[in-house]
Amino acid sequence: MEKPTKENDFFRSSDLNLIACAQLFGHQIEAMNRSNPEKIIFSIKRNDELDKLIEDFWSRSLRVEPVAYFESLKLVKSRIYQE
Repeated sequence: MEKPTKENDFFRSSDLNLIACAQLFGHQIEAMNRSNPEKIIFSIKRNDELDKLIEDFWSRSLRVEPVAYFESLKLVKSRIYQE
């Protein structure tokens, strides 16, 4: 039986760069909230690996391969305009 999801089971952010990094490291965008026309809120399933990635991102210790990062950013942007 699958356990029900809770509000805090998801990380939410409108930071495009952070979301692109999370996607680059294998985290899937589960939902996009478009209720505010000024910005989109992305939801990603939260786990310890994602929490560590977010911490590394904000502490500027995260290292990425530049071309792979820009491809991930491009994919996130395409999802914004697709849906």
